[in-house]
Amino acid sequence: MIEIIETEAGAARVTWHVALDARVVLAVSHGAGGGIEARDLQALVEVLPAHGVSVALVEQPWRVAGKKVAPAPKTLDVGWRGVWPAVAAGGLPVVAGGRSAGARVACRTAVELGAAAVLALSFPLHPPGRPEKSRADELLGSGVPTLVVQGGNDPFGKPEEFPEGAYEIIEVPYGDHGFAVPKRAPLGQDEALKIVTDGVVKWTSSLA
Repeated sequence: MIEIIETEAGAARVTWHVALDARVVLAVSHGAGGGIEARDLQALVEVLPAHGVSVALVEQPWRVAGKKVAPAPKTLDVGWRGVWPAVAAGGLPVVAGGRSAGARVACRTAVELGAAAVLALSFPLHPPGRPEKSRADELLGSGVPTLVVQGGNDPFGKPEEFPEGAYEIIEVPYGDHGFAVPKRAPLGQDEALKIVTDGVVKWTSSLA
């Protein structure tokens, strides 16, 4: 099921993958350079509904409009706020999720919107090669139970670079910012994605 939702930033699109006996909703958005076709988002769609988690893939207005470059963070937050009533309409707890820039949005707005938790996929801790430009305050300030899933070779922040805090972190060994693993890695692409989905299934089960 696809919903078009008008927000103050333009029309957003929500693609629903509904669980039969849903106990929680994961509303999850894409990054600044890609869409909901990202391999990790698609893997979650394939797995989570069988475990009682409905997944709402959220496409930000800039993406729906066909633009190639994401707007400023404040505008991303406006678009996310605009879709929240729709993803929360069923009355179930809603986990705010996103990959990369979408993870930052989820962290920044979680308390304000009443999110039950945050799923941060490939959280961009800093721009590549610029560790001094840390965005750790956004992650540490989420204010709700938070799970980070991070590639072991993510140029935006490797797991060992993350500060201590009240969140959980799962490493996808050898994974880059998109959880792609090199062909020479001792685990395959399917195994890498299974680390993502297994971790999220276990974590969402603990929230109920």
